[in-house]
Amino acid sequence: MLRDLILNSLKEATGQKNPSLEFPENEQFGDYSTNLAMILAKDEGKNPKEVAEGIVGNLKKDKDLAKIVSKIEVAGPGFINFYLSNEALQAELGTITQEGEKYGQLDSGKGQTVVVDYSSPNIAKRFGIGHLRSTVIGQALYDLYKKLGYKVIGDNHLGDWGTQFGALLYQITSQNLVPDKLSIDKLEELYVDFHKKETDNPSLHDEAKAWFKKLEEGDSEARKIWEEIVKTSLSEFERIYEILGVKIDYAHGESFYEDKMPAVIAELTQMNLISKSEGALVVELPGMPPGIIVKSDGTTTYLTRDLATVKFRVGEWNPDLFIYEVGADQILHFRQLFEIVRLLGWGQDNRFVHVAHGLIRFAHGKMSTRRGESVKLEDVLSEAIQRAKGIIEKSETGRGLSEKEKEEVAKAVGIGAIKYFDLTHQPLTDIIFDWEKIFVLEGNSAPYLQYTVARTNSVLAKAGKKSASGKATLLNNEELLLLRSLVRFPEMIEHAARNYSPNLLANYLFDLAQKYNNFYNQHRIIGGESENFRLALSKATGYILKNGLEILGIETPEKM
Repeated sequence: MLRDLILNSLKEATGQKNPSLEFPENEQFGDYSTNLAMILAKDEGKNPKEVAEGIVGNLKKDKDLAKIVSKIEVAGPGFINFYLSNEALQAELGTITQEGEKYGQLDSGKGQTVVVDYSSPNIAKRFGIGHLRSTVIGQALYDLYKKLGYKVIGDNHLGDWGTQFGALLYQITSQNLVPDKLSIDKLEELYVDFHKKETDNPSLHDEAKAWFKKLEEGDSEARKIWEEIVKTSLSEFERIYEILGVKIDYAHGESFYEDKMPAVIAELTQMNLISKSEGALVVELPGMPPGIIVKSDGTTTYLTRDLATVKFRVGEWNPDLFIYEVGADQILHFRQLFEIVRLLGWGQDNRFVHVAHGLIRFAHGKMSTRRGESVKLEDVLSEAIQRAKGIIEKSETGRGLSEKEKEEVAKAVGIGAIKYFDLTHQPLTDIIFDWEKIFVLEGNSAPYLQYTVARTNSVLAKAGKKSASGKATLLNNEELLLLRSLVRFPEMIEHAARNYSPNLLANYLFDLAQKYNNFYNQHRIIGGESENFRLALSKATGYILKNGLEILGIETPEKM
């Protein structure tokens, strides 16, 4: 990457091992900027501008740097700004058009393994829209780390164990229902109904706990019913994943770790980390509530199962990095988990990351299955596809598509619109669901980006056999801005991955699409000056938008 060449030169010029190099907020301040001079000046008690001038003097002696940088200047209180040369930018454009959709594949993660824990819907409940965020953000992180060269393992930690099954077991047995005849809708209805009845009859809570205790102890009736519930649920989830275009490597549910928990409890005991509190077994933790390992009634907890999960993953895959994409309501849980893991010596804090996501809210607020108010993801996806169909029917290109093609494009646009709307938000923020923003055709939306890809396809199709390569002697402002944006793609992949923020990539793609459309609207491509160069810009833009959207799990139709 061009950035690496500048970084190496900075290291040699200053003797610093890890100098920072950022994108300036304003493009007029160059392609890269560093505040290194200000940091060094503060440490040495010197004038930052003078330190910056000294660094620039050393940098200008670097002949390799001079091949890719046209200007280095000191700005403001001591920033050093770098401007890439037109020659370097155009050479990189040639690399993009040659490598095509492989452009952006990096090797910074080569030889390392990362486990991404994501999606994790709850058994016996419809796939609600609340689980959309973990699924699409997790999948995007999975694909980002793959682009960095990591061996990536996706694990769907299904919620198939816990006291909620006691409630269902009570409902099914008390009503003499046949487990394998129960649909996912009926199971959810039973769950909601139990909590309504529990409000008037609190003793039902003890009934549910008793049934879950039976399940944990291996009671044959409880096990048989539970197995049918899981089977019905998994079938439903696979159907939704198929619609979303999501495929997760493993689906080790919480129950998978049931026989692995005694070893964890034994290790905690052996290391004197366990203590008794009000009949429960807990681990005392600094600065936070104790972690409950075994409840006073003898049942295990979510925390116990997650500890067993870590132990299994270390033994099975020995990951260099664990990423948990789970809701923000679990922040304390993961703080406790990571601290206990550290106390056990299973791994340092920096190996474990909780990427917390906010809620999806509607006008009536958060949804909850307990109250029977959950919004089904499938209903939202179906409406998105219908809205996309409406857009296609009205478009000029849409009129030339067959019915089958319209269906395929509508699915790609509708599902893509929902995913992209989520991914444009920083994970931790709450989202207000808004159909108008999701389908805005001239703004930050998947349809806008997909349309831009289709536009580049159209340009290249019209060009026929004309060469989509070549250089321009002079670059106008629109060409230069587009070119400077194109060459940032590999760095944006790394930037989004290292910050666990797919929104950084999504917003980069939107900015790139805007720059291309601005260039397209202001300059003639076919038959214009620098025709081959402009075709190369179109080709490169199409490759990068398609590649970037693929990382985000979004398809790009050939025509729109």
